[in-house]
Amino acid sequence: MSAATTTSTVPSSSTSTGTQADPAPEAVVDAERARIDALDARIVALVRDRMEVSENIQRVRIDSGGRRVHLAREMQILDHYSTELGAPGRELARTLLRLCRGH
Repeated sequence: MSAATTTSTVPSSSTSTGTQADPAPEAVVDAERARIDALDARIVALVRDRMEVSENIQRVRIDSGGRRVHLAREMQILDHYSTELGAPGRELARTLLRLCRGH
């Protein structure tokens, strides 16, 4: 038997990753879902932080005789999210702005 014939009988899973077998698809999905859940928890915490900061800004503006909402600033935020994430980013920014105005 030649060397070429010998190497062709090695299972592809051991040559592609260096391990005996790739993880089961269900295990990969479960692990990735756990990562998404952790990211979502961080996102929610960041949104709550943003709401608090926005409330502080609104309070300072109102206390100094200004308006609660600064439309030019909101347009900057909408444009930023749209530039970074496209049209869905703009919708995300609108949702964030609504959440942050709600206090």
